[in-house]
Amino acid sequence: MNQITSEPVATTATTEVFPTYHAEDLTRGGIQARILLNGQIYSLRITRAGKLILTK
Repeated sequence: MNQITSEPVATTATTEVFPTYHAEDLTRGGIQARILLNGQIYSLRITRAGKLILTK
C-alpha cells in the first residue's frame, strides 16, 4: 500500500510517527475498500456524511 503524504502525523503521548493515508485513495475514488489483517478481511466504508466505518 502506498503512503500518500510525506507529512508524518505525530502522537502527543510519544514521539512515534505514523503513516497517513487519504481514505479516498484507499477506496480508489469509490466508497469502500477491503483491508486484510492476520488473515481476516475488514471493510472500510465512507458514508454519505463523510464518516468512516470499519467492519469485520
